[in-house]
Amino acid sequence: MALRYLSTGGLAAIRRPRPSDEAEFVAAARRSRPLHHPWLSAPDTPEAYATYLGWIRRRNHAGYLICDRAGGAIAGYVNISGILLGALRGGYLGYAAFLPYSGTGHASAGIGLVVRHAFDVLGLHRLEANIQPGNEPSRRIARKLGFRLEGYSPDYLFIDGAWRDHERWAITAPDPT
Repeated sequence: MALRYLSTGGLAAIRRPRPSDEAEFVAAARRSRPLHHPWLSAPDTPEAYATYLGWIRRRNHAGYLICDRAGGAIAGYVNISGILLGALRGGYLGYAAFLPYSGTGHASAGIGLVVRHAFDVLGLHRLEANIQPGNEPSRRIARKLGFRLEGYSPDYLFIDGAWRDHERWAITAPDPT
């Protein structure tokens, strides 16, 4: 079955996760544990992946796989959570690269595709990425994609057994005029 991508650009393509991606996703998450610790815990069991699929199919969430454009392998993933429409039209962006694609440009290309998709297709106006201050790779991606640092949130999210401080980075849709 040919893969259908939502968007392609540079090294990356994005698509929605499927149940049939379980084995590849779980293996990539397990392989990448040292890369992600202590910043996040990717779904690294079949049960966690099934829960993840249910979570991103909720009305106020969306999930995307970043794929290597040349071979189709899963290079990372991006989530938009807490999507609100109405006057805000925004959500929270989370992302992770998988080994061996970390540092290759796949993540920034794929996240950029998701940001454009969120603005152009989902109709969102604002995306916020909350990043732990020591997570320099994520901070670098946010800067590269045009996110601006808006503030600091002490004890913002409970990750890896502790409340973690986060920087608030945000981007808004370009003005159509």
